Amino acid sequence: MIELIHTKPCLVFGCGNPLFGDDGFGPEVIADLESHHDLPDHAACLDAGTSIRDFLFDILLATEKPKQVIVVDAGDCAGKRPGEVFEIDIDEMDPKKTSDFSLHQFPTTNMLKELKTDTDMDVRILVGQIENIPDKVSPGLSPAMAAAVAKASRRVLKMIAKEAV
Repeated sequence: MIELIHTKPCLVFGCGNPLFGDDGFGPEVIADLESHHDLPDHAACLDAGTSIRDFLFDILLATEKPKQVIVVDAGDCAGKRPGEVFEIDIDEMDPKKTSDFSLHQFPTTNMLKELKTDTDMDVRILVGQIENIPDKVSPGLSPAMAAAVAKASRRVLKMIAKEAV
């Protein structure tokens, strides 16, 4: 998996913990992309689970960087409906979640901002609006988020096609 970081111009990361309900959205999107779609040769999908920071750190240190990074994650944004899929700007990411395995915490946010501002890389964040993330282990997406997986996959495929290299 690590060799893909150094050989593919487009990387799609699915973030989240599938043991905690809707937090498993990112990995579910990656599973859908890998099992139901033909990805172009220039792209690779990676289930980052709760380790996105490790992958981003490797990219920051690499001499050859991908041209595009797409991060898919679950989020809780005011005014959004459960299952809604939307793109957010890295500069708008809320770092207030500091005690969980969220993409939205520092230093992950700082690394994403650094990739965006200090390289010519296209960094995109695609989010599915959660219905609920349980306090205890409870695998499986809510119906709204399960329905959003296919929507997110289509959005990712359009992003990849638009940035074909």
